[in-house]
Amino acid sequence: MGGVAALARELGLTVEGSDANVYPPMSTQLQALGIGLMSGYAAAHLQPPPDLVVVGNAMARGNPAVEHMLDHALPYVSGPQWLGETILAGRQVLAVAGTHGKTTTTSLLAHLLEHAGLAPGFLIGGVPGNFGVSARLGNGRHFVIEADEYDTAFFDKRSKFVHYRPRIAILNNLEYDHADIFPDVAAIQRQFHHLVRTVPGNGQLIVNAHDERLTDVLAMGCWTPVETFGIGQGDWQARLIAADGSAFSVHHRDAWIGEVRWSLLGNHNVMNALAALAAAVAAGADAQSLFPAFAEFDSVKRRMELVGEVAGVQVYDDFAHHPTAIATTLAGLRAKVGNTRIWVALEPRSNSMRQGAHAAALAPSLAEADHVLFLQRADLPWDAAAVTAALDGRGTTVSTVNALIDSLRAQVQPGDQVVFMSNGGFEAAPRRFVERLQRG
Repeated sequence: MGGVAALARELGLTVEGSDANVYPPMSTQLQALGIGLMSGYAAAHLQPPPDLVVVGNAMARGNPAVEHMLDHALPYVSGPQWLGETILAGRQVLAVAGTHGKTTTTSLLAHLLEHAGLAPGFLIGGVPGNFGVSARLGNGRHFVIEADEYDTAFFDKRSKFVHYRPRIAILNNLEYDHADIFPDVAAIQRQFHHLVRTVPGNGQLIVNAHDERLTDVLAMGCWTPVETFGIGQGDWQARLIAADGSAFSVHHRDAWIGEVRWSLLGNHNVMNALAALAAAVAAGADAQSLFPAFAEFDSVKRRMELVGEVAGVQVYDDFAHHPTAIATTLAGLRAKVGNTRIWVALEPRSNSMRQGAHAAALAPSLAEADHVLFLQRADLPWDAAAVTAALDGRGTTVSTVNALIDSLRAQVQPGDQVVFMSNGGFEAAPRRFVERLQRG
């Protein structure tokens, strides 16, 4: 929604917005754009009445602002519908869908198209380092959008991505998530099939060759040419040069294309790179000319972002929301740092995490961590003791962020790697911990 606001502002519209908890980097980006931010959802925020209310999918009936909007018959629309009708109509849309890697892949794809001179517009669920903003209209005909399977709004329960009508779509992976709205993985597959139905016959689907759930989606019906990607598998293949994923060669239909050498780690990022490269080529870019751009890619903030190093302790902020993402991120870090100790501070923040939908998979996903501090706030509706018990002495629960920082400070040693994992604000814990280390 912050990106939607930024695009509306770039169109020359006067924009204000309300949210329960606005935090960096989005809050600072919006303020820099001159977008007024209001805390909470008071009816007074809609007085005098605006010309249009763009409603985010976190809003529900009973919300004071929503009730005021409905009672006073204010014009309203969902964010995805507004995007589809106002921004995306007439553009060549490249959509990036998947349970994991959407933000990184979308950012990389926009960067590759920029490198190719195509000046794309984009909307990304984070702030990519190469652009410094999460959204822009762009001067070219291409528009790259992060395509989320979450529902659109309280009045439109379809997935957001059905509004985008892409010509090129990446299907990065598919796992069970969003337990608050999807009863099972089959329900998510059905939504992905709805997306596939919107891609034209002269478009392109870029699909993970390793993912059987995506194979099942395509089996429901596919009317678009498909190219697959994978590590040692698919039309676009990566062959690892470095075990940590920082270097690999790329082959297209068995022909060597080039080598990627970059700062990102992990097999998941190798897959993200293949998907972005395949989509950029489908959009008209020359494959071999794109390889220098990988070394220049500055990843999204809060995706294994190094926020500080003090006395040999490196502190990362990572936007973790799912056990698979946690496991692949830590595997990439382990391949880089070897036997160095890895500490994980984990906040279960997503709806699925808070409901306990991923509880059984959390301990296995943390296998590469030497020590885990699990933030179990008083309002967490399930007991994390089973998770920490399964970590065989490597896990501890703490009830507050202050206690978490205190515990870390008492135990970390020079050379340790500390990864804060949350898809929320985490009360600015990573930066607060760096400041604590700096005080000695």
